[in-house]
Amino acid sequence: MKPLSGFSFFGVSTATPYQRNLGGKHMDLSEYLPVLLFLGIATIIGVALLTIGTVLGPKRASVEKAAPYECGFPAFEDARMKFDVRYYLMAILFIVFDLEIAFILPWSVVFRDIGVIAMVEMAMFIGLLVVGFVYVWKKGALEWE
Repeated sequence: MKPLSGFSFFGVSTATPYQRNLGGKHMDLSEYLPVLLFLGIATIIGVALLTIGTVLGPKRASVEKAAPYECGFPAFEDARMKFDVRYYLMAILFIVFDLEIAFILPWSVVFRDIGVIAMVEMAMFIGLLVVGFVYVWKKGALEWE
């Protein structure tokens, strides 16, 4: 059953000012009220918390609080020192295997609906990742010492 708001009775439209005509269909803009209400309340709470923290928070500055923080101890080297390439390799490996999980999880949810071809494609995908992992392992990229 269709809602009565926005219907035409003897050629006279009863659409409210908050409705638009989209190709003969009326769209009620009041459906967006919960979203706007949520955004408004979230904004008010965020601003209120920042204001309360600024006004009521402690303002005791000290040398220790103004010092740059680096791993809990004072900095002893230049910030422009070179990093070992193994850090970058670990980051790249993390991204590769993180993306693997991002592809496998939705695939496993719809596994029964997609058939044998998708099974073969996923096997090829995992096979390529295993080949890459074995290559990195044999090259010693996972060795720290």
